[in-house]
Amino acid sequence: MVKGLYTAYTGMINEQNRMDILTNNLANSATTGFKKEGATSESFADVLAYKIKDTSEANIPKALGYMNLGVKIGENYTDYEQGAFRSTNNTFDLALAGKGFFNVEFAAKNGDISTMYSRDGSFTLNVNGELVDKNGDFLLDTNGNHIKLNPLEEAVVERDGGIYQNGALVAQIQISDFEDYNYLEKYGENYYQTVEGATEIASDAGVRSGYLEASNVQVVQEMVELINVTRAYETGQKIIQAMDGVLDTTVNQVGKV
Repeated sequence: MVKGLYTAYTGMINEQNRMDILTNNLANSATTGFKKEGATSESFADVLAYKIKDTSEANIPKALGYMNLGVKIGENYTDYEQGAFRSTNNTFDLALAGKGFFNVEFAAKNGDISTMYSRDGSFTLNVNGELVDKNGDFLLDTNGNHIKLNPLEEAVVERDGGIYQNGALVAQIQISDFEDYNYLEKYGENYYQTVEGATEIASDAGVRSGYLEASNVQVVQEMVELINVTRAYETGQKIIQAMDGVLDTTVNQVGKV
């Protein structure tokens, strides 16, 4: 019976994890280029099956560990599905139609410089005529350099990422894609960074000038999921309360003379 309490507890912990992710998605529903996250869970039977099939310790007898018949929190994942486009009529608001990421030179607080990747294409010209994002980080060209334009001349951004002024190509925006998105992780500030094992490949994404990609969060769907999570969490609470009442009766009344 006590195991039942812990089983309900693991279910509540799992629902809490799902709720944290859903609320973060809702908080970023208006964030340009944001990609929603989701969570997975595993039952005890699934975890036990993985353990039984694990041949890495075939000749070493080892206990399975503590018996837990509840739910194990699995992995969080990112949904990279493209969001809808929103027209802004601003030349340097850019959206990517297809798979790929803008390359941005990121300066950490400690002074380290690295390349980050983003779907947020809201760029502007700084005082030096360089294209920067809302964090002040530089958009990079195919040579890994800052993109610098003449602020007094009109610019045209073509779908292949070429930027023209007075009919001449002045810069080519670098668009990167990756063979496996499992080697990308969210860094913060709407950026992604690569982890060891990431393989960069050419992107065939088209650049749309005058548009921004909206978040791929469906607010109504997330709210429905939030209600389901809340109800599941409350169910776990009721199970614990019911079992607590049974335990109270067993300890304090059964066998009482």
